[in-house]
Amino acid sequence: MQRYFVAQEQMSDHKVTITGEDVKHIGRVMRMEPGDEIVCSDGHLRTVRCEISLVEESLIEARIVEELVPNTELPVYVTIAQGLPKGDKLELIVQKGTELGAFAFLPFSAARSIVKWDHKKAGKKIERLTKIAKEAAEQSYRERIPNIYDIHSLAELRNQISSFDAVIIAYEESAKSGEKMKLAEILQSLSVSQSVLVIIGPEGGLTTTEVEQLTEEGAILCGFGPRILRTETAPLYALAAISYHFELMR
Repeated sequence: MQRYFVAQEQMSDHKVTITGEDVKHIGRVMRMEPGDEIVCSDGHLRTVRCEISLVEESLIEARIVEELVPNTELPVYVTIAQGLPKGDKLELIVQKGTELGAFAFLPFSAARSIVKWDHKKAGKKIERLTKIAKEAAEQSYRERIPNIYDIHSLAELRNQISSFDAVIIAYEESAKSGEKMKLAEILQSLSVSQSVLVIIGPEGGLTTTEVEQLTEEGAILCGFGPRILRTETAPLYALAAISYHFELMR
């Protein structure tokens, strides 16, 4: 069944009103008609099954048939702080990270980031990433759309650390040295509804200076297994490990 996100004000006790691009998708792409059913979520953990009652050029109305409880969100809030990678890798990270349950994505400019975002480019990039997150959240039956933060500097990222219950740095030197317990220990220490920040460097990793500055604020260096992962693989590894610990082992 097709799933769509709507604003809270578009969902009343008995009816959902859909506008914007989703109208075109429902009416022209999916060719749905009155009587067809869809699932709608307000992005704040209210999800309903609806029956379409009206299809117009710029508006669709649907009658709420049933309140649903999908329970598809990770039990902990995971934010991926991603050093800007090359090409379209950030789009892949947001898409697949959303499918794996990330709560938010925080892109930051690292010393080894080849890509640089100016103010104009950043706005367009965030808009594009938000659209990707929405589509991935709909496809994976998420109850909320992950937030995409504006681009951060390292100093701004450091200031964010104190607001999380745990902060992990994926560090290749830890993997090379055989460290393999820190990630498991951190996950064991966390409780449901706590927050985790996972920091991933760009291609080439974080510099020694960046690592020192982040660990001074309380971030913990972790090896993600014995292999060296690409920048676009590391956040997905972290999310899969967190899902395994909190969703499959409990």
